[in-house]
Amino acid sequence: MATIDLNSDVGEAFGPWPMGDDEGMLRLVSSANIACGFHAGDPRAMRATVRLAAERGVAVGAHVGYRDLAGFGRRAMDVASEDLIPEIIYQIGALQAMARAAGTTVRYVKPHGALYNTIVHDTRQARDVATAMAEVDTNLVLLGLPGSQGLIEANKAGLATAAEAFADRAYTPEGTLVSRRQAGAVLEDPVKVARRMVQLVEDGTVESIDGTDVKISADSICVHGDSPGAVTMADRVYQELRGAGVEIAAFARA
Repeated sequence: MATIDLNSDVGEAFGPWPMGDDEGMLRLVSSANIACGFHAGDPRAMRATVRLAAERGVAVGAHVGYRDLAGFGRRAMDVASEDLIPEIIYQIGALQAMARAAGTTVRYVKPHGALYNTIVHDTRQARDVATAMAEVDTNLVLLGLPGSQGLIEANKAGLATAAEAFADRAYTPEGTLVSRRQAGAVLEDPVKVARRMVQLVEDGTVESIDGTDVKISADSICVHGDSPGAVTMADRVYQELRGAGVEIAAFARA
C-alpha cells in the first residue's frame, strides 16, 4: 500500500485575530506545521495547537520564518547569518517547550513563506537553517521542496530530509511553485486538487501550469490552512487518497 503524509500550516492566530480552522484541519492531517511567533502565532495559539495535535496523534513540526508579522513572513529578507541562525533556534526552542508541556515532541522543521522559497536557491541561508537545526537536535527532519538547497545543506549537516508537494499550488514546468503574484498560482477546486494528488502518489507527476506533466518527488503533501475552504479541500484530498488505497501517515515518526 502506498503511503503519504498530509501536512498543514496551523497555529497562525495572533491575539484576538483567528486564522484558519485548526481544529477541523487537525482531524485530517498527519503532520502539523505550527507557527512559532515570528511570521504568525503567539504563545497562546502555539500552546492550544500543540495540545490539539498531541490529542490527535498528529506529528508536530516547527514552522519557522523571518521576523515579519506585518508581512506574514512572505517578504524576502537578506538576514545575516549571525541573526538568522539564533532566530531559528529561538523559534524551534519555543515550540519544543510547548510540545514538552503537552506530552509530545517537535519532530521536524518546515520553513515558512519567503524563507522556504529563499532556501530553494540561496545556499547561505539554506546552510543557516541546517546549522540551526543541527545545533538544537540532529534528529529533526527538514521538510522542503525537492531538489532545493535547503534539503541539500540539511543532508550535508547530517540531518534527515523529506520532500514536499503542494496540493493547492500550481507548478511551473520546471517543478517549482508558481509565484503567488501570478494568476492561477493558488488552486481552489477541491475535486481537481484531490485528483492531482492521487496522480502524484500513483505516478509521481502533477500537471504544471502550462498543461504538461512534471515529475515531483514527495514524502508529504501540504494543504495550506489559511486558504479559502482549506478544510473542505483537505477533506477531499484525504478522502480521494484513502479511496485510492493510499495510507495517510506522518513522515517523521517518533
